[in-house]
Amino acid sequence: MELLCLGLNHRTAPVEVRERFAVSNNRLGEASHELLALADASEGVVISTCNRTEFYLAAHGAEEAFKRIEIRLTEKIQLDSSVANHFYRKAKTEAARHLCRVVSGLDSMMLGETEIFGQVKQAYHSALEAGATGTILNKVFQRAFGVGKKVRTETSIQEGSTSVGSVAVDLAEKIFGHLKNSEVMILGAGEMSRVTAQSLVSRGAKSIFVTNRSLDRAQELANEMGGTAIPFDDWQSVMERVDVVISSTGAPHAIVQRADVEKIRRARKYRPLFFIDIAVPRDIDPAVGEIEEVYLYDIDTLEQLAEEARGRRQLQIEQCERIIELELEKLNLPGT
Repeated sequence: MELLCLGLNHRTAPVEVRERFAVSNNRLGEASHELLALADASEGVVISTCNRTEFYLAAHGAEEAFKRIEIRLTEKIQLDSSVANHFYRKAKTEAARHLCRVVSGLDSMMLGETEIFGQVKQAYHSALEAGATGTILNKVFQRAFGVGKKVRTETSIQEGSTSVGSVAVDLAEKIFGHLKNSEVMILGAGEMSRVTAQSLVSRGAKSIFVTNRSLDRAQELANEMGGTAIPFDDWQSVMERVDVVISSTGAPHAIVQRADVEKIRRARKYRPLFFIDIAVPRDIDPAVGEIEEVYLYDIDTLEQLAEEARGRRQLQIEQCERIIELELEKLNLPGT
């Protein structure tokens, strides 16, 4: 029985490919259980975030297992087999090392990001509750969480703007000069939206409107941020007045279409409107960015800022890698 990882992320696949493989949080346990049959594996965990979808397995015969899951996955989501070129394949200690790097924020678009630790933990617990894990994956994931904690307490890898939400706000500030007189609308009230809202408040945004399909969740986030909750059906009317829209819902398709923005241009007197779409699948139709006074950035746009942060933190990366290697020596994986 070998530890295997098949995945794709922001480095290997564009957002239009990643969004086809995305799994919503409430389906992670179910997807992990489905993975067992899909790959003929005895254990499985599915991780899905805005930047990656990864399938961790305990299975016999790495080459055959990879081939099975690639064929069945592409058939399931009705994509051409060439999409397999976007996958990376890791086995045994290499797969464990990759998981440790992911949990530690070393493989993230924004180096050292803190959200990924909780996201992987949620994915693991969903698989655990679904009965999809066993001795091998339980051991590997628990070790990875220990590594993640050690990295954060013994290094400074997480310092600075490392979350996608914070970097999105950095980008908004660069476009507008400052956010103190800006009005902002947030579509979606999940963790990514909360982090983004915190960054907006810290930069002094004039007012924040929060909308979500569940009005109670929108109200909860708005109260926390000193903002205003609005019913989801009313977001178009509020868009007439705001300067920035940051979207991070769990919708399976685009919720903001070009026609929606065209309708409000006259009411806005054609003032600039800045969209940051940090959802996967994307919330905002790319055609919105074709409107003259509209600036649209999706999550892949943040890669340049991530690379800048990576250069500044090279020494911290080396320290983190040493911690990971020391912990991997203690793991004693079967088949290694």
